[in-house]
Amino acid sequence: MMSVLWFSWAERAAVVGLAAALDRIVGDPWGWPHPVQAIGQVITWGSQRIFRLKLSPGGERSLGIILGLGVILGSGAVGWGMVRLARMVHPVVGLGCEVVLLASCFAGRSLRRAAEDVLAPLESGDIPLARERLALYVGRDTESLDKPEILRAVLETVSENATDGVMAPLFYALLGALLPVGSVPVALAYKAASTLDSMIGYREMPYTHLGWFSARFEDALTWLPCRLTVFTIALLSGRPRQVWHLCRRDAPADPSPNAGWSECAYAAALGVQLGGWNVYRGQVKEKPLLGDAVVPITGDRILAALALTRRAFLLWIGLGVAVIAGLGRLHPG
Repeated sequence: MMSVLWFSWAERAAVVGLAAALDRIVGDPWGWPHPVQAIGQVITWGSQRIFRLKLSPGGERSLGIILGLGVILGSGAVGWGMVRLARMVHPVVGLGCEVVLLASCFAGRSLRRAAEDVLAPLESGDIPLARERLALYVGRDTESLDKPEILRAVLETVSENATDGVMAPLFYALLGALLPVGSVPVALAYKAASTLDSMIGYREMPYTHLGWFSARFEDALTWLPCRLTVFTIALLSGRPRQVWHLCRRDAPADPSPNAGWSECAYAAALGVQLGGWNVYRGQVKEKPLLGDAVVPITGDRILAALALTRRAFLLWIGLGVAVIAGLGRLHPG
């Protein structure tokens, strides 16, 4: 009995490690089905039907809460059910299902691929192609961006998504590994919350009321892993006090409780400055300046940011797997 339970703890540690390796090696191949696509389709379907009802702001908020909780809890439940059914077929099939589903929650390789996809034409001087590719990954208008602004947009995307696309899903995967349900349901539930925020969590109409809950709930879920990510990046930079000082100085000015901290941590660690004027659907918006412009943003700085994320990810993996394995030894029964 003790050996069986120990294997369960060891297996949970293995799932996290193998999923991280799978994301590193394979990532999310283009054209393959992905859980986020299914989650996005449900969000679109639900949103369209709510809008057709033409409700009052309060009514939209209420149904927005139901939609948000339904998608988040439903995603976790579907993930749990898929793993359970796969385990009924064979334990190895169940393990493989867990690894694949959990790997889909990590976006490390996808984030690196997106950055390199823009940097390649940019470094060869093809600005129009770099703008075209950048538009696939960012919400701002890219038609008139010059090279420095394209580089800033890429680094802001890399530094913001390092938290909600890489480190926060890992945080919830590790948390889930300590719970009876396992990593997959908890990580998928967070991924659903993040997808809701990216699709309907806007202050602007028509999502102002419908996406109110989704935006705030995702902010709350991301708050702790974001601060832990900032702390990790500060340590890895070798200048933790300076990075933390700049984050405390600049990050609170950002309207997002998490994006500003994540971006500022990378800006401070790399010695660059992020923020400034952006254009969204023809509307000019000013973001607060984050960090000090010690050096200009270059492709090498972006690659350094990706390397920081990879090192932080590996550090958390190592510590998390060690904790899970240690708990298995301390509490085998």
